Amino acid sequence: MRRDERGQSLVETALVLPVLLLLLVGILDFGRIMYSYAHLHMAAQETVRVGGLGKSDSEVTAFARDYVQLNEVDKLAISISPGDAGRVAGDYITVKLEYPYQFFTPFISSLFSSSLTIKAESTIRVE
Repeated sequence: MRRDERGQSLVETALVLPVLLLLLVGILDFGRIMYSYAHLHMAAQETVRVGGLGKSDSEVTAFARDYVQLNEVDKLAISISPGDAGRVAGDYITVKLEYPYQFFTPFISSLFSSSLTIKAESTIRVE
C-alpha cells in the first residue's frame, strides 16, 4: 500500500525557509559590519596622516567626513587628541572614529537594546 506523499516537500520548505532566510540576512549583517569596520579603520589611518602633517582640527574633521562613505555620515563621531593648542612637532596625535551600526536581522536587533558602535583609532607622530 502506497501513502499519498503530495505536499511533503512544501511542508519541509515551510519549515526550513525561515531559518535559511535568517541565516542569509545574518551573513549580510556580518559582512556589512566587517566592511564598515575596515572602512573606518582605513579612514582613521588616512585622517591621522592629515593631522600628522600639521593641519588644524577643523581640517582633520572635514577630511574625515569627506573620506567616510557610509550611509549617515552625520552620525560619525570624531575625536582628536591632543587638540590644536597642545600639538607640537614630535608629539603623537590620535584620531578616534565611532559610527553607530543598525542591524537588518530582526532577531539580532531585538537582542541589542541600542545600536552597535563600530570604533576605529589610529596614532601617528606629528611632523
